[in-house]
Amino acid sequence: MEIKFKLIVLLLGIVGTGLTAGLCFTWSNAVVPGIARLDDMSFLRAFQSMNRVIINGGFGIVFFGPVILLFLNSYLFRNNPSSFWLFLIAAILFFVGIGFVTILGNVPLNELLDKSNLETFSNIELQALRNKFEKPWNRWHAIRTLTSFCAFVLLLIGMHYSK
Repeated sequence: MEIKFKLIVLLLGIVGTGLTAGLCFTWSNAVVPGIARLDDMSFLRAFQSMNRVIINGGFGIVFFGPVILLFLNSYLFRNNPSSFWLFLIAAILFFVGIGFVTILGNVPLNELLDKSNLETFSNIELQALRNKFEKPWNRWHAIRTLTSFCAFVLLLIGMHYSK
């Protein structure tokens, strides 16, 4: 029973982390360059729209579920030093790189954009808002992409040593 539970936690953690890393990678490599080509109003509207629809139950489970699963996974493999350390580092990377960065970096920018009534903005105000939003948001997101990918790789390596 214990081995099955450990395996389920490990696999769910890997799947959630992999999905998050894939989302971040895709966003960085397809969404960001695609919308960067838009004019200021179109860019800001598109980002507002995406931010509003991405917040849902499925996203929350996949994006933040691994925070709990990865620390639990570390605990479950505490008697296997190689796996334990790999899993713990993965958990810390994910917690800081996804959890903290999202809450302290990306969310405040998303909220700033969400509260903006773009239709009332002049072209200069639109450009200023985009300048205030785009580069900082992308920098924070690059951290999320890198840390989620690294956590995913560490989990795969740790799984190899977990036998």
